[in-house]
Amino acid sequence: MNVDSAGLDVLSRQECLDLISSAIIGRIVFTDRALPAVQPVTFYLDGEDIVIRTGTGSKLAAATRHTVVAFEVDEFDVHTRTGWSVTAVGRAHAVSDPGQIDRLSRLPLTTWAPGERNHFIVVRTEQVSGRRLRR
Repeated sequence: MNVDSAGLDVLSRQECLDLISSAIIGRIVFTDRALPAVQPVTFYLDGEDIVIRTGTGSKLAAATRHTVVAFEVDEFDVHTRTGWSVTAVGRAHAVSDPGQIDRLSRLPLTTWAPGERNHFIVVRTEQVSGRRLRR
């Protein structure tokens, strides 16, 4: 296991993807009116693609059209002072193909927010990095 200068375990790409797939809530980082914005979202890891379901007219849907975004998931235990954090960076795109929308609609991706969520955003994970803090 590689260790960074802070003493944290550096995770492999596969370890990062495994940890992303174990989470159901993440944070997407995007640009909103030329400023950074962060929004928690439910998601599903489809292969190496992060799939987010949102409303068609949402700020997130508008802000992630063919743009580079970051996506972060983590888990920490404050009592044992252990945990991990994974960040993925990639290009986001809205799904418009009816066949693809139908396939994505069948994924086990449940939204928590009220209202209709029939717009899919897919983030292709181009870069992935992660760190783990152990006792």
